[in-house]
Amino acid sequence: MGVANNITALLNFIAFLCSIPIIAAGIWLASKPENECIHLFRWPVVLLGFLILLVSLAGFVGAYWYKETLLAFYLCCMAILIGLLLILLVFAFVVTRADGGYDVPGRGYREYRLQGFSAWLRNHVVYSKNWDKIRPCLAETDVCSKMTQNYITADQFFTAHISPLQSGCCKPPTVCGYNYVNPTLWLNPVNPAADPDCYLWNNDQNQLCYNCNACKAGLLGNLRREWRKTNVILIVAVVVLIWVYVIACSAFKNAQTEDLFRRYKQGWV
Repeated sequence: MGVANNITALLNFIAFLCSIPIIAAGIWLASKPENECIHLFRWPVVLLGFLILLVSLAGFVGAYWYKETLLAFYLCCMAILIGLLLILLVFAFVVTRADGGYDVPGRGYREYRLQGFSAWLRNHVVYSKNWDKIRPCLAETDVCSKMTQNYITADQFFTAHISPLQSGCCKPPTVCGYNYVNPTLWLNPVNPAADPDCYLWNNDQNQLCYNCNACKAGLLGNLRREWRKTNVILIVAVVVLIWVYVIACSAFKNAQTEDLFRRYKQGWV
């Protein structure tokens, strides 16, 4: 195996390693309770990661045994996958740039307004028929029930850094002036006309604020936070993959040149 083929095989092994954090990030996203209820967001990253893994293995085999057709297939497919990964990154950055969160005086957590998030997220997650399926799915998770186990007193709860989903779905908006009993039980609102969600709050543990706009906003807040974390991993991976791809293209050309000289010396040309 020539020097160029050795380099190409090594580069494909690096690309193979890059696919592992991409797959791990995708699985982490898919395992989140809210993403279990939004199938649109669950598997794109995992699928891309597995495709990069398979293509990298094909490139490694092609480089190690110098299968020129397999190497050409690898270079073509990897270019497409890198392009798709870049598109996903740009798209995720654009739709998660807007943040509908705002600070609440005297509280450790933030609350969220639906209008503060991107139109695409609102239209495809909460303004569509999808919400009729998402709402009961969220009610079946332990997102809210965990709060009653973690926070006993009002002071503990008010200083807690709960997730956007818990802030929107598991309690009424602070502006309503409800009196705290426990994290998912609130009574006697002082200012129920301050927000339409004040009238939608229900102490039934299967309803809570799952019908509220605050819950929809909290869901988008969770999605935004988790995709922002995932984007960091994807950015690093795509930079390494582009670097690997550029060098692999050069090594592939050098391998063809080495093969041409070898044939010439053997009198094949």
